[in-house]
Amino acid sequence: MANKRVMKLRESLRQRNLEAVFITSAVNRRYLSGFTGSSGYVLITHQKAYLITDFRYMTQAPQQAAGFEVVEHGVSVPETLKELLAAERISEVGFEQDDVVYSAYRKYEQELAPVQLVPVTGIVELLRVYKDVEELAIMKQAADLADRTFHYMLEILKPGVTELEMALEMEFFMRKNGATSSSFDTIIASGERSALPHGVASDRVIGNNEFVKMDFGALLDGYCSDITRTVVMGTPTARHREIYDIVLEAQLHTLEHLRPGMTGAAADALARDVITKYGYGEQFGHSTGHGLGMEVHESPRLSKLSDTILQPGMVVTVEPGIYLPGFGGVRIEDDVVITENGIRRLTESTKDFIVI
Repeated sequence: MANKRVMKLRESLRQRNLEAVFITSAVNRRYLSGFTGSSGYVLITHQKAYLITDFRYMTQAPQQAAGFEVVEHGVSVPETLKELLAAERISEVGFEQDDVVYSAYRKYEQELAPVQLVPVTGIVELLRVYKDVEELAIMKQAADLADRTFHYMLEILKPGVTELEMALEMEFFMRKNGATSSSFDTIIASGERSALPHGVASDRVIGNNEFVKMDFGALLDGYCSDITRTVVMGTPTARHREIYDIVLEAQLHTLEHLRPGMTGAAADALARDVITKYGYGEQFGHSTGHGLGMEVHESPRLSKLSDTILQPGMVVTVEPGIYLPGFGGVRIEDDVVITENGIRRLTESTKDFIVI
């Protein structure tokens, strides 16, 4: 069966007048080939698709990389690459300029000569923006696992334990239920630390009468989920309720009006305008959302600077927040798919004002 992703990449090569592209990014390699090993490279030409790896994976790679010619490289990857390019009489090859460090570039430049290296950016990432049916099915499973993890945390979360202890419980639950790992360093930030937008779990002991913000996700079969929920331990104050209700209103308003055809900036404004209306615009300093897929931060972005047009098949987060130093902060986040008419939520955990 033809690899549709490789076919689309070849169309990109034609549009850029490139004869071939050499893929060094591990994420892009897996996206194109399905190969999950820790070491390997992909070379796509107009006629062939090569997966270049080492001795350790010569059994695994052919099983996973259907439609690819698997090539075992020796000590020098550039030497093997040069042989493959020479066999097809290719005089120039694109390389991922955002992935290749300068020292590696110099090595390839010297060892591939006279083949010319052509820097390219986003050549695979632009394909990854649009999720196919199979990808969306996996992402829904990853989102479901995140939802189950939040439900589990509501059962065990209590004052007197550290944020790190709760983060470990969370990661163990996700792994026990099929995740490869967490999508990123788990954020559990309590009390005044909940005002830190990216306050990863610390040794702070969770107390009473304070926010606990949990931002986490499951990496499942190569795809990420990303969810944030904020709860209150003990007795909430009127201020706790006020901040929570404003963030929830902003998030729900964005979900209701998010649709294909709008720019990332317009989507960002949906949440930002609500929070600004209540006087907390300065306390919402990050973007409203970001793309999600094989990496936790992908294109497109829902930010003030984004002119990207949202289109069906894109998966983004919607995550407004308010952060008050010395008091605490709230963020509420869901993963959604842009559809023909609006959105479809992947994460479905309750957003009620929860007091533990």
